[in-house]
Amino acid sequence: MTNINSKKYQAKILRTFRKVHRTTGALLFIFFFFIAVSGVILGWKNHSNGLIIPKSFEGTSTNLKHWLPLDSLHKKANFILHDSISADLSLELDRIDIRKNKGILKFVFKNHYWEIQLDGATGNLLNIGKRHSDFFENIHDGSILDRYFGTSNGQIKVIYTTVMGLALFLFTVTGFWLWYGPKRMKRIKS
Repeated sequence: MTNINSKKYQAKILRTFRKVHRTTGALLFIFFFFIAVSGVILGWKNHSNGLIIPKSFEGTSTNLKHWLPLDSLHKKANFILHDSISADLSLELDRIDIRKNKGILKFVFKNHYWEIQLDGATGNLLNIGKRHSDFFENIHDGSILDRYFGTSNGQIKVIYTTVMGLALFLFTVTGFWLWYGPKRMKRIKS
């Protein structure tokens, strides 16, 4: 039976953890790099003066009773997208972001990251912007691979986030032990 308090046993654990830590880091380096860079960019998106995510403007009324019907606002956003950017762009929506407290709607399109901001009450165009943040979110969570390969239910994203989450957990445990293990060994009597 191995004495878990022996220096030899502790040294063996340290070597194993070091090897796991190093190998996992080498295998997943590029993914950690993309997660880190995209995470920093996403952290700064609201402080980028419209470079990463378009600035939200103010509409004329926050009272929904004064707003135009959603279907007419949607038609107007589609018209603006085709008229102002390109008639070749898909009109498939990713979402409609309603900002009642600002009196605006953001029509966010699915396949090309464009956003059309309209005043909810007048239907006037407030802004046309490219949502670079959505692109970086897709990189960060791996869903960009689902888009590229055309998978239907985000299977790659689920696998990617599971592997990366488990790898981060493994790095945390092995990293802690690589720091704590030598301190423990110093206290063990031979």
